[in-house]
Amino acid sequence: MRTAVRETLEDKCPPTESHAVTATDRSIELVTTAAQAAADKLAHDIVAYDVSDVLSITDAFLLASAPNDRQVKSIVDEIEERLSKELGAKPVRREGDREARWVLLDYVDIVVHVQHSEERVFYALERLWKDCPELDLPEDAKATRGKAAEHAKLREAEEATGPGGEWR
Repeated sequence: MRTAVRETLEDKCPPTESHAVTATDRSIELVTTAAQAAADKLAHDIVAYDVSDVLSITDAFLLASAPNDRQVKSIVDEIEERLSKELGAKPVRREGDREARWVLLDYVDIVVHVQHSEERVFYALERLWKDCPELDLPEDAKATRGKAAEHAKLREAEEATGPGGEWR
């Protein structure tokens, strides 16, 4: 199943000559607010792509990840609450809540993907949409780039040491 999804998505955003952002102002406003909300809940590797030239169903994708299911859910809840309170936006669809490994929030203008770090690596959505223009995000969101790799190194170091910080 995973391989079929990956193969189906790979040709969705063909290389283009222009990398001009064509997403609407409303879409950019939604992405910016959602990205800040995700950053406030310590999401990792927040990035947004303008997919409006290659998809007719939405203008932008926002991607974020977290190292555990509980944090994925917390990030999703914060994004949903912030977009509702600040911009009056409610998702038309919310999928993946039960497992909290990959939660999708569809706001029509934008689609938010919050993934567990393992799903983020496996599906590599950035690779799929790399030829689409990247949207500018708040500084707090930009600062999350590389946090997943940093977190993985810390976990490896913790697992390599025994109780009391001694090496095993």
